[in-house]
Amino acid sequence: MQSHKQYLEKQLKNASFREGYLREKKLAEIAIRIQEERQKLGLSQQELAKRAHVSQQQLSSIENGANYTIKTFLKITDALQINLSL
Repeated sequence: MQSHKQYLEKQLKNASFREGYLREKKLAEIAIRIQEERQKLGLSQQELAKRAHVSQQQLSSIENGANYTIKTFLKITDALQINLSL
């Protein structure tokens, strides 16, 4: 039986799969960073959403890895006073 790691390594050889995988991985990293910074500041999603002028639902979706516009991400990173490098 093939392990998850072996399966992933095999799939990553496909350029199209690799591109999508890396894009989703980057979104997950951004989502984790936003959530960690929000929690470090002791802010609820509602409080950060208000500071960033986005809805709590948008913020929740972003923290769960949803893809939003760069403008929305910038509002949130500005409200957290952090920089994200891509």
